[in-house]
Amino acid sequence: MVLDRWQPTRRSPWRLFRELEETGRQFDSLFEAPLWPAIWRRLPAQEREWSPALEVFEKEDKYVVKAELPGLKEEDVDISVSDDTLTIKGEKKTEHEVKEEEYHWSERTYGSFLRTIRLPSNVDTKKIEADYENGMLEITLPKMAEVKPKKITVKTKKVEKTGK
Repeated sequence: MVLDRWQPTRRSPWRLFRELEETGRQFDSLFEAPLWPAIWRRLPAQEREWSPALEVFEKEDKYVVKAELPGLKEEDVDISVSDDTLTIKGEKKTEHEVKEEEYHWSERTYGSFLRTIRLPSNVDTKKIEADYENGMLEITLPKMAEVKPKKITVKTKKVEKTGK
């Protein structure tokens, strides 16, 4: 058996950067290939479920929750409050006008969703309102009027002195 002495190749730092850059380009090209969208299109609707984007912010006298619900109708959304939890649920249904084999590309998602938000203790749950317009749901959560502590004055009972 003959052993050869190992000699490291000398690489310039610039060549190393070029190789790293080329590796990055090759990696990026994997995700641009049509293989990935084809796999995505074949996933069952249950695996492509979506969840609407939310914004929650506070004003002086209320909290506001905004949810993006594009393509949903008012009757597709259910809002409820239980204890200290606001629940928004619904379903975005698929359109059956186009047959599956006619699709070339689809990035839209369908299915049921459920979002829950824990409410602060100062929300007046009896006055919650919801408005829906152009795919945007806005829920107004009014704050309760501040309960000011009632001042109670302490009275002293005067004991009558009896002369014995």
